[in-house]
Amino acid sequence: MVKIKRKFQGIVISDKMDKTIVVKVESVKLHSKYKKRYKTHKKYKVHDEKREAKVGQLVIFEETKPISREKRWQLIKIVK
Repeated sequence: MVKIKRKFQGIVISDKMDKTIVVKVESVKLHSKYKKRYKTHKKYKVHDEKREAKVGQLVIFEETKPISREKRWQLIKIVK
């Protein structure tokens, strides 16, 4: 059985930790009653083994096995 890994794209907002970056992912949701669209965001701690991502860069990351208490994501590539 192969588990499908979730992938997200977001902007790096912090790279101060060792081998860890914080990425903010924004999404647009639709209100169920008023049918108005609104933005939400969530921050993810992502494992960056080579420490190559910097603040402000757009990155793609995917789900992986737990690396630490809060890290369950791994950096795939830097878009720009």
